[in-house]
Amino acid sequence: MIMLRSIVRPEKVDAVLAALMEAGFPGVTKLSVVGRGKQRGIKIGEITYDEIPKEMLLTLIKDKDKDFAIKTIIKAARTGEKGAYGDGKIFAVPVEEVYTISSGIKEDAGGNIEEVKI
Repeated sequence: MIMLRSIVRPEKVDAVLAALMEAGFPGVTKLSVVGRGKQRGIKIGEITYDEIPKEMLLTLIKDKDKDFAIKTIIKAARTGEKGAYGDGKIFAVPVEEVYTISSGIKEDAGGNIEEVKI
């Protein structure tokens, strides 16, 4: 399993969420975040804004779907045809185990499922 952590422009979130849903990835957690990239923020006149508002989308996918999901996010989050500074980043991180609180089910990276004894 892979956790995709996508940092995108706030105005692109709805497009990314719709694209993920259409592509078969409905499970997403959305967080409002602030930060800066290589450009070190934005300078407008004499004022420098070094913490730019963004949205982080967390999506858990199967290993085999990684490339397709990443392409889906890039296509929906990119500004214009070639993209622009500040469009965001995607971090792909391996996930060893997932626990479902309501059912007590544990799923590991190999797809093995077992019930957690409480």
